[in-house]
Amino acid sequence: MTQVALGSLCVIIVTGALVRLTGSGLGCEDWPRCNEQKLIDVSTHHTRIEQLNRLFTGVVSVSVIVAVLGAYRRKLVEPRLVRWAWSLVIGVLAQVVLGGVVVLTGLHPLANMGHFLLSMVLVTCGWVLMQLARRSEGDDYKPSSVVRPIRDLRLSRLRWALALSALAAIVSGTVVTASGPHAGDEDAPRFDFALSSVARIHGLVVIVTIALIVALLVMTSRRSSDGDVRQLRESVTTVGWFAVAQAGVGYWQYFTGVPAGLVLIHIAGATALWLSVCNVIVQSVGTSSDKN
Repeated sequence: MTQVALGSLCVIIVTGALVRLTGSGLGCEDWPRCNEQKLIDVSTHHTRIEQLNRLFTGVVSVSVIVAVLGAYRRKLVEPRLVRWAWSLVIGVLAQVVLGGVVVLTGLHPLANMGHFLLSMVLVTCGWVLMQLARRSEGDDYKPSSVVRPIRDLRLSRLRWALALSALAAIVSGTVVTASGPHAGDEDAPRFDFALSSVARIHGLVVIVTIALIVALLVMTSRRSSDGDVRQLRESVTTVGWFAVAQAGVGYWQYFTGVPAGLVLIHIAGATALWLSVCNVIVQSVGTSSDKN
């Protein structure tokens, strides 16, 4: 069930993006009701899209509750699994409240940014929970940290630098969106930044991220006979493909007037990119002496 919970957390990022990209952010102008007259209103195109996103929150809620129950129903109840499962419940509740803040503040860009970034935090928690659940399935399982140690200090530093750079790319990307044309409603406030300026900053961070990926690939290629290093290299390669694809889509949408369809692909790609970065973080690499 952890896979279902993670999947639903990813899907709602896309449905939330649809709300904003179709200008349906204020399709329901009240919260938790759609408006003063109706709890649920599907009378217009915008209200239908907004209601779909709100109703899918129920699917997400059920999936994370089932994940919590699954953590308690295991043969050996591990406190860490329970804590990570509960983090999803707390995070979803926080998202519900923050979603209300987004509507009640008229789609303020800071509230919108917080809504998306909290979704990425939830995706991270869901990923960690899934990894822990997979590791605890074997009979010889022994509890260990979800972040596997890298004894090669240079690889360890580069791995965390990549994670921080990817996070900076995602955060700067939200600033670009908050300064652009897709604010969720024609009258919604936006940041008073020049779109070209914040886009350049975002692009620079992406370039730094790709440079770190290349550095990791070069370093791991020198120890390709090491099984752990080979696994890390494969994970970094996946991040590289996503990063290059994201950069391509980013430039494409910038030079074509930021069409909504490309922005949606870019947001889905950002989620996939971040999950691939999480996969790099949980890799382990020892030193050659550890193999002897």
